[in-house]
Amino acid sequence: MTTRVNSRAKQAATGSLIGLALGDALGFPTEFIGVPAILAKCGPWREMRLPAPAIVTDDTQMTLAVGHGIRAAMDRGLLGPRRLERPVREGFVRWYHSPENNRAPGRTCMVACGLLDTDLRWQQASQLGSKGCGANMRVAPVGLAPGLSEEQRAGAAQLQSALTHGHPTALAASDLTARAVFLLAQGADPVGLVGQLRSYAYENRTRYHDRWLGDLWTYAHDETPAAFMARGWDECLDALDRVLKALHNPSPETDPCLETGDGWVAEEALATALVCFLLFPDEPLTALRRAACTKGDSDSIACLTGAFAGAHLGVAAWPKEWAERIEYRSELLTLGALWDA
Repeated sequence: MTTRVNSRAKQAATGSLIGLALGDALGFPTEFIGVPAILAKCGPWREMRLPAPAIVTDDTQMTLAVGHGIRAAMDRGLLGPRRLERPVREGFVRWYHSPENNRAPGRTCMVACGLLDTDLRWQQASQLGSKGCGANMRVAPVGLAPGLSEEQRAGAAQLQSALTHGHPTALAASDLTARAVFLLAQGADPVGLVGQLRSYAYENRTRYHDRWLGDLWTYAHDETPAAFMARGWDECLDALDRVLKALHNPSPETDPCLETGDGWVAEEALATALVCFLLFPDEPLTALRRAACTKGDSDSIACLTGAFAGAHLGVAAWPKEWAERIEYRSELLTLGALWDA
């Protein structure tokens, strides 16, 4: 059961966006290296320090593109697929060409954004073979934007994924990630979070958001749109089951990637971030450090962990001396304040 709280009072949107960027910056130097090398470089994982300067990756950059796109779309009226597609697509193309896009961006994002910078329909630009974590590392703004219906939130989460990552697992994992951020911002008890996400996955297992996705499914090899989506939700349900297994006998000193995957793909990034957050639901810095000290896609795992922790605890989760040093701080605060108002 979801416990409603005043998400404005705790500034859940600001807390989630700042947490996402902090996790991204903490995990940036540890991506691509194993845990022994991380410990040799950073010392004990529970004492990891925020790098100086606190530089983020494409994860935060693309999160801001999605956030600004949603803001622009909602400023024009009721959020719908056509109203959302254009500003998010334009934001991705601007990011693609930006000189600041020099943070080892994912191949799928680069290929798809290059195609989005043409006259192709977005469904033709989408990479249906990819379920990379680029799909959901950037989706938190969809869970934070106020006033959306469940259909709008799910459709927007899946559409922003599909612009680059069209695999059904990427769509489902993005939907679930936005759902988790939304539930935590609204005051859901972390203890019951995975159960709520599993129920949501079962309820939506064969639902295809035709209004938002159009004919995307026809570019795959499934017989029906329901079969297309079921493939993705089933992989996400398997990932959530691994989360429950990891939490049944928790081992905080063990790399969570060993239980739930390295996070290079969307469902694993969600699962491993959930484990890191749920091991330390009231210790946000410890959760971020655990996420950053992993053998997998450390920055993406940590950015999602930070998004969850910040949505749950609000802006007070993050020490001032960390939050004041994060790159893109002004943009993150402006967007968060808008949705916390």
